[in-house]
Amino acid sequence: MGPRWKGKGSKAKALADPMSKIVLQLHSCLIQSNSEGLLCGCSVLLSVEAQQADLLSRSCFGETMVTVEKDKQWFELSMEEAFYLCYALKCLKIVEDQCPKSDDQIWQYMKSRSALFPYLYKAYSHLRMKNWVVMSGITYGADFVAYRHHPELVHSEYAVIVSSEEEGDADKRLRVWSDIHCATRLCGGVAKTLLVLDISRNGHSVDSPSCLESYTVKERTITRWNPEQCREDHTIVESENGAKAGI
Repeated sequence: MGPRWKGKGSKAKALADPMSKIVLQLHSCLIQSNSEGLLCGCSVLLSVEAQQADLLSRSCFGETMVTVEKDKQWFELSMEEAFYLCYALKCLKIVEDQCPKSDDQIWQYMKSRSALFPYLYKAYSHLRMKNWVVMSGITYGADFVAYRHHPELVHSEYAVIVSSEEEGDADKRLRVWSDIHCATRLCGGVAKTLLVLDISRNGHSVDSPSCLESYTVKERTITRWNPEQCREDHTIVESENGAKAGI
């Protein structure tokens, strides 16, 4: 389907300021400020200065929270976003009750909040490492939506569903034809391509984040067949008896 840029000059802006460069700047800024996020339910709260807030917004990490503080700004990070900054980029510390948590402790905490967290995180990090902007896809009945750059510049290109065929795993979506039919119709209606990420643990457990290196991701795009795209306009087919019929 390809990217749908928002307005004249959006593509040029994205090319001049690639997402990989913005994330690198965020990485450096968070390390310099020794940033700490606070565990709070199914999210992580992060208090930042103006420069950090700007970079978080430009790199699409977290949602801005409305507070009465003038000197500080708060962001709410999803579990996948927070763990990516903490574990993959090593630029964020996560604390609970003023006590820093190890990667293993954070992993166990987030896994206890969502049994699907290991698969969702693997999918999230897989796309982020390819410099896609990844945001919640709940509006479209998906796990994530993927943007080529900032949502202000381009529409999301993919609706992402995370799947696993491991025996005993909880997520059983897209196992029947009706699920696939509904998903593809919805994606077609909002001009997105359905991207299914099949996560395989390859026999490894979900007990530690170190197991993520052994997980593999298989990408599949699913689209509806549109017969009009395979049809010649005004085609005349001559039958064997010489009669003509329009198709």
